Amino acid sequence: MHGPSSILELSETHTLGADTEFRVVRASEADKRPWLRGAPVCGTLKTHRICHAGVMTARPPYRVVRMHQSGLYFLACVEGEGRVLVDGRWQKCSAGMAVALPPFMVNAFEAVKGKEWRCCWVRYEQQPEQKPILNSSSPQMAAFHGQVLWNAIDGLIDEAGHDPKPAAMFHWVELIQSYVERFAQPWQQDDRLWRVWEMVAADVGRDWTLDELAHQAHVSAEHLRRLCRRALGRTPMHHVTWLRMRKACELLSTTNLKVETVANTVGYVNPFVFSNTFKKWIGWRPSEHRSKMAV
Repeated sequence: MHGPSSILELSETHTLGADTEFRVVRASEADKRPWLRGAPVCGTLKTHRICHAGVMTARPPYRVVRMHQSGLYFLACVEGEGRVLVDGRWQKCSAGMAVALPPFMVNAFEAVKGKEWRCCWVRYEQQPEQKPILNSSSPQMAAFHGQVLWNAIDGLIDEAGHDPKPAAMFHWVELIQSYVERFAQPWQQDDRLWRVWEMVAADVGRDWTLDELAHQAHVSAEHLRRLCRRALGRTPMHHVTWLRMRKACELLSTTNLKVETVANTVGYVNPFVFSNTFKKWIGWRPSEHRSKMAV
């Protein structure tokens, strides 16, 4: 297994290994990458900006690293165990868990020695004019019943590969999308909490405190902490930091702003504190981010 220090050594990697098995469906026949070549095509996936979706049983030495993923990558584990790079460190992803990795950041996955990793995925392409699936209140890693998503993707692969019927493919795609949205929008039944995180995301440079967040949500600080732990897997203030780091990655990836300017924009007066926080969450310093993305 790779230790946490190996995060600094990441580079673009696509190692499936002879023992890894997978099935995939793609949105366009124009996507002719070797591992997608020959996969069935379902143009209906484009209605939700899905590039490809698949089911997989991964075994060592499976390892995939994307240094600059251009869209959301959603992965759900239904059996076994693997590891995913989340919040700047390798974390276990086992049965009943899912991860939603946003664009403009490094995505990395690997199988664990001696274990199978049975999982399914949905890969999106982010368009600037379209509303992203992940919002400010979306978890990055949380509990999720992935078997239903596996079944929907598997059904779509079969339909697309054998005498496909547009109406049937439409229903499979809508099911897939609804399951991803179920994970990505945990606050949809509670507008108060959704509004709080939208407020923070719109002004990440503000000096947010736990008491102010709780006041905006009309709950106690302790209750807000419990809600966030359960739905997001992190404390409210850690989620504020995550939103700041996500915004910083976006600015570093899409603009030519100086690191000091980015630091100020996301709420850090001291660029050294910002740099240390960025390294803790992302894996390297903001000054290295653009060169990493260019690899």
